[in-house]
Amino acid sequence: MSVYEKLEALDITLAAPATPAAAYVMYAQTGNLVFLSGHIAKRADGSVWTGQLGKNIETAEGKQAARAIAIDLIGTLQAAVGGDLTRVKRIVKVMSLVNSTSDFTEQHLVTNGASELLGEVFGDAGKHARSAFGVAQIPMGACVEIELIAEVA
Repeated sequence: MSVYEKLEALDITLAAPATPAAAYVMYAQTGNLVFLSGHIAKRADGSVWTGQLGKNIETAEGKQAARAIAIDLIGTLQAAVGGDLTRVKRIVKVMSLVNSTSDFTEQHLVTNGASELLGEVFGDAGKHARSAFGVAQIPMGACVEIELIAEVA
């Protein structure tokens, strides 16, 4: 199954990349690597998914937020590769920042929401190295922020 068939089977429609909220670009390419800027969690209506894990958001909801970010990241990646996701050779690295209390220790489980979707969509090429950090705050009070590095043809 192609990447696009997998997206269709998962009932995922990709949106155009968001407009940067500050002085940066949504992606930059050097050689065969594309670096995607951090994307914050947004709800289906486009509003920022706010909250803090361990305080007012449970791990399962955080995982849903991370999955939503992965969908946005794939949309930005599609723009970065000129609209052709078949050019993606591999998802190389994912870095996840989880807005969490000092005693919350399930950042890795929250981040699985993104990692699992990338694996579903890209298959073996979606398997990646990863970091998941707990942080005191994320811009606009978002619960999760994720950035991604991909290798492209």
